[in-house]
Amino acid sequence: MAETQTEQTLNGAADGKELPFLVITLLKGVIYQDSDLVLWVLLLKLQAAVRDYVSVLNLELVLDETEGYAFLRSRNEDDQESSERNIPRLMARRPLTFQVSLLLALLRKKLQEFDSVGGGTRLIMTRDEIIDLIKLFVPESTNEVKIANKIDAHINKIVELGFLRRLKAQSTKEDTFEVQRILKAFVDAQWLAEFDSRLASYKNRYMEEVGETQDD
Repeated sequence: MAETQTEQTLNGAADGKELPFLVITLLKGVIYQDSDLVLWVLLLKLQAAVRDYVSVLNLELVLDETEGYAFLRSRNEDDQESSERNIPRLMARRPLTFQVSLLLALLRKKLQEFDSVGGGTRLIMTRDEIIDLIKLFVPESTNEVKIANKIDAHINKIVELGFLRRLKAQSTKEDTFEVQRILKAFVDAQWLAEFDSRLASYKNRYMEEVGETQDD
């Protein structure tokens, strides 16, 4: 069986190079168990060393063995405290629009429902199914094509953020996406438990923002 690129890199590395390789990979993005098992096993073995290594950069390792993902984030320190210590943020915060935030929450809720019925480990959704999630918040009188185009832009942003993964076109040629389970680390269960009670206010706000866009 041919070696993967990761296996070739690790096998060709001198002793002691595995830790820097892991950290550099994490700085570039998320490590998933199902997409790179060799690297995942190495991370489990060296996770204590990785935590010590990245703490110098004011980062922390988030590793979920159950869901099979790991990533780095800035340590949870008060902004004022970090400012007083003159520590710049290596991982920049990414401000999200309300619409993108809402769609992320709806995808997280869908993931929870999927898990509750034991649907498997991978939640696959078509573009139309994702659009249907947010239709509740769109006034019926609005231009459906224009709204769909805006939602497409939101979907592309979520793909860019790494919470959705675009899958290769199937025979139906319909766009399909996998909801990445790392989303659970960013929208926690406690927040989600209060989500239903907030839906009415979210709907009003989204419809107001859509209405303003229509008038532009």
